[in-house]
Amino acid sequence: MCFSANASFVAGVAISTIGIVTLKKVQAPSQIVFASIPLIFGIQQIAEGVLWLTIPDPAYAGLQQFATYTFLVFARVVWPLWVPLAIFLLEFEGKRRKMEKILMLMGIGVSAYFIFTLLVEPTEAIISEHHIFYKQDYPASLKLYSGIFYGIVTVVPLFISRFKRMWWLGAVIGISYIAAAFFFKHYAFSVWCFFAAVISMSVFFIMNEVTGAYKKTTPATPFVHYKGGFTGQP
Repeated sequence: MCFSANASFVAGVAISTIGIVTLKKVQAPSQIVFASIPLIFGIQQIAEGVLWLTIPDPAYAGLQQFATYTFLVFARVVWPLWVPLAIFLLEFEGKRRKMEKILMLMGIGVSAYFIFTLLVEPTEAIISEHHIFYKQDYPASLKLYSGIFYGIVTVVPLFISRFKRMWWLGAVIGISYIAAAFFFKHYAFSVWCFFAAVISMSVFFIMNEVTGAYKKTTPATPFVHYKGGFTGQP
């Protein structure tokens, strides 16, 4: 999260708590990945809180590097795969599953690209203008295209979902992502993760729809496999 260490830690703890409560709503293994989104965001924000404290002090260079890569692995590597996977696991209708699967494969590609950049490019976290800037030297054109594909795989799956509240969530996340990229160009990942962390609290409420659908459609034996997925698997 941008702005300050206190904001990062407070939000991190609050969102992690919501994440734990959300996970308690889970009624099927297929719901775990989606329900864990707030908890992961919480851990990510705590990592950035550590950066606010360690960047100014060279004595904590090792901890700073660990926190930098922890944040970036979550922000750039985990989310492009986690979001499409989460929505894919909640679908059991054939056409939607196929589209979600394509987006999930695209997400793997985006995640693999960011893994590559983290491994080969020097990475540094810098406090600048009340934000944390993650400095990596790779071509601007690649930053543009990677940003576009990142947005696609983290937003579009929500619009394909059969759960209407997911569509609202997709719209809000998409708008916040564009706003962060436009108004905070050099701090987009940090600022957008702030927006997304706040938005992720709605996962708690979306889980009510998910579990409600599960209760209505689950037969006596809820995990009977068929070609398109699992019967009763929301």
